[in-house]
Amino acid sequence: MKTADCLCNHLHQKRWTKRLQLRRHLKHTRSPLLCIPIDRSTTGDEPKKSNCFGTTTAGDSRFSIPFPLKAKDSVSSYQASFTYYLLKSLICSSVVVTMKNAERAANIALAGLTLAPLVVKVDTNLNVVLTACLTVFVGCYRSVKPTPPSETMSNEHAMRFPLVGSAMLLSLFLLFKFLSKDLVNAVLTGYFFILGIIALSATLLPAIDRFLPNKWNDDVIIWRLPYFRSLDVTFEFTRSQVVAAIPGTFFCAWYAAQKHWLANNILGLAFCIQGIEMLSLGSFKTGAILLAGLFVYDIFWVFFTPVMVSVAKSFDAPIKLLFPSRIAARPFSMLGLGDIVIPGIFVALALRFDVSRGRESHYFKSAFLGYTVGLVLTIVVMNWFQAAQPALLYIVPGVIGFLAAHCLWNGEVKPLLEFDESKTAAITSGEETISSKKVE
Repeated sequence: MKTADCLCNHLHQKRWTKRLQLRRHLKHTRSPLLCIPIDRSTTGDEPKKSNCFGTTTAGDSRFSIPFPLKAKDSVSSYQASFTYYLLKSLICSSVVVTMKNAERAANIALAGLTLAPLVVKVDTNLNVVLTACLTVFVGCYRSVKPTPPSETMSNEHAMRFPLVGSAMLLSLFLLFKFLSKDLVNAVLTGYFFILGIIALSATLLPAIDRFLPNKWNDDVIIWRLPYFRSLDVTFEFTRSQVVAAIPGTFFCAWYAAQKHWLANNILGLAFCIQGIEMLSLGSFKTGAILLAGLFVYDIFWVFFTPVMVSVAKSFDAPIKLLFPSRIAARPFSMLGLGDIVIPGIFVALALRFDVSRGRESHYFKSAFLGYTVGLVLTIVVMNWFQAAQPALLYIVPGVIGFLAAHCLWNGEVKPLLEFDESKTAAITSGEETISSKKVE
């Protein structure tokens, strides 16, 4: 107690917030952690509190809790604040462990399910549903970052996305129609060879960098493209990323040489996880606009034209997942990566919304359940009519419908519609700037 009193008196003399670091045994994890930033306004006795989640990085086993302190506060009030925030941190640590274990279990299950058809016969329909749902789950949890994304999709970009996608789809259709399929696929194989190395290395990096020195994770190497210095093309990477790219290079070489369905699926899963992790809609309004546009896009190109199905069958690249089937006439069932990534980034936004409020994943659960129900309904209708179905026709109403119903039931429509990650990022950067100036 005497030590605590001395510490408090020292902090009173400083007259501004002191961060108390609590070390936790969470080394080499990416689990989300609770931070409680304090608005130290000059008016009012009680500080304003807001909750946000961050993520530990490799080698970082700490999380910090800022405590408010003003000149007029007493030592006893500071100790009360310390006790309050300490209890909050302990509660959060249980959430951290839960989310970490859930992501780890999902990764193991996804890896086992991907390899299972090599040794046992797995029902195709069950394989499609479980693989897609586990991929969305993993991508959503990986999308939780220490700070909000600095770049998000705007409403205008969301409106133009279906038009751009339609132009690209029609261009591919015409290429396959007027040029040799082998030539087009050879060019696309080289393109996806490079993309596959990048996606696989980024996906494997969190599992690899924990075994590497911290210096390899922190030191950035800047490499300039030789013979083209006038273009000023530079690449930034770390030694850990180079190490992670080594198995990715061998794997992509195996895919380019054999075009095995397993190699195709692993690359496709890496693309899906990275897409859900890195892309941000920014707000639920933008997400609704994007999903509504792609809802019409998917229906038009599947039901009213042969373009979508023709490109999917001709495109020999990891833009779809292949699931071995017992039917000789149809050895594989297919699921496009867009049917995973597009709804997945919306579900990930729901998870980050829950996390930003410091609550359990209520809206994430409803959005994820809507995705599962929509995907199951797609499989049922496809088997009933024995014809290809636009998956977004069933997934989009499921995701938006379940989330909207849950939101209306809780009476929290306004907070959900006002949530904007781009504004949160601006506020966070402003607070970091102010904090750095105070330190100086």
